[in-house]
Amino acid sequence: MVAQTAVLLGDDLLAWLVLALGGALAVGNAVALVRPPARTKPGELERAPVARSLVMGGAGLVAATWALASLVAA
Repeated sequence: MVAQTAVLLGDDLLAWLVLALGGALAVGNAVALVRPPARTKPGELERAPVARSLVMGGAGLVAATWALASLVAA
């Protein structure tokens, strides 16, 4: 007989982690573009770099979408 053990968040732990990290990456970069800081400290950028933020936000969106599709299909 094989003993059954409970796994944290089931067998889909990796998909849940990718969903969380991808969503955070997408939302964080979108907020950085939409709402730049009111005051900046010396040496800081006034705005987030647009190209880098769009690429990283897109990568996060792809990862979150892929993870959500994996969870729905499972």
